[in-house]
Parts: sequence; C-alpha cells; structure tokens
Amino acid sequence: MRHHCLLLLSLVLVSYAARRSESALGGWSPIKDVNDSHVAEIANYAVSEYDKRSGAKLTLVKVSKGETQVVVGTNYRLVLKVKNGSTTTSYQATVLEKPWLHFRNLTSFKPLRS
Repeated sequence: MRHHCLLLLSLVLVSYAARRSESALGGWSPIKDVNDSHVAEIANYAVSEYDKRSGAKLTLVKVSKGETQVVVGTNYRLVLKVKNGSTTTSYQATVLEKPWLHFRNLTSFKPLRS
C-alpha cells in the first residue's frame, strides 16, 4: 500500500512539474520588479552594447516594463526609456543571458512608436 501511495504521489508531482515547465519553458513571463538590480544591469548592457554597435550615445533613463523567457539561458525583453541628447525615446531590447558561461548577447534593440 505504501508503495502505491508513493508512486501516486510521484506521478502527481511529475505531472504538476511538467505542466509548470510547459508554461514556463518557451513562454514569456512578466518581470515582477523592473527596478531589480539585475534587470538594471541587463538594461545598461543593452544600451551600452547598442551604442557600441551603432555609434549612438544613448543613456538609460529607466526600465518601464520587462519579461523573461526561459530557453537555453534566459531572454530578457525590456521596454527602456533612453535619452539621446534632450530627446527621450522608448526602445524594446532583447538580451540573451547564460550566467553560467558569463555570456550576454543583445539580439534586438528597436524603437517603439509613441
């Protein structure tokens, strides 16, 4: 009887974990605290990398919104307010991070329409 209970409990836990990972793996989830220091680090990386690649001189004002996506690593999709001189514009940036490899890559940085 005890063996059956353990087996049933194991099946329930595996089923629950599979449902959770299906929704988490590959899907975008909102970032609860866009003021988190790690989110700010990713945002600053995105702006400085864009500046390096494009020759622009943007400065980060704030992270307005963000989502993460679990892949082989984590994609961060952030809505950033940046300044270019006296003009403030919103951009959507996507950064892939693999922290165990100390790897980051800016995969997208595009202006958003107001």
